[in-house]
Amino acid sequence: MSGEESPGRNPGALSEEQAERLLSGMNEVIRAGEEARALRAEVVRALVGMGWTQDTIARISGMSQPAVSKQVARQREGDPAPPIPLSLAQYDIPWLEGRLWGLAEEMAETLDGTARCTRAVRALARGRKRFTPQHVDELRRLVEEDLRLRRTELPAAHRAAYDEISRGLDLPADVTATGAAPVRRALARRIQRDRLASGT
Repeated sequence: MSGEESPGRNPGALSEEQAERLLSGMNEVIRAGEEARALRAEVVRALVGMGWTQDTIARISGMSQPAVSKQVARQREGDPAPPIPLSLAQYDIPWLEGRLWGLAEEMAETLDGTARCTRAVRALARGRKRFTPQHVDELRRLVEEDLRLRRTELPAAHRAAYDEISRGLDLPADVTATGAAPVRRALARRIQRDRLASGT
């Protein structure tokens, strides 16, 4: 009857495979948003720990002052973990993976998207690849190929950064790190890129 749902499948409806792809894409966006919020909270904590005022953090972050205050209040509740240090010289696996990710992104941009690592970098950025041991090994192999085949086009700092990252991944340190792995990766990625861009 008109207006009633047909007991059979609507020919115009999505297939199960199409619906799965649609939901999977949404899940990637949601997951990326959750990780970005966690990262922002961690950076706010780090800045507060370094003595930055809430007004300054609100101004440079584009957050409202009440939103910053809320993050600070959460930090003070209970017994919060100490903020993540912002030094590159940290040797837990997530931090080193983040540095590798940042290095690969810088290489891909330096080589105008023609680097062998470009596709893997884009897949990681979009959440299509996760930081499994297999994907990390693949990214290392691609970065090594770029450093070998395009060495005249890449700054020496890229090779030096990779050598340090590679040593850390080959001989993992027995350390207890502050912060969730996705947050640590994202922070290390950003700091590595900033250091390479500034030449420090």
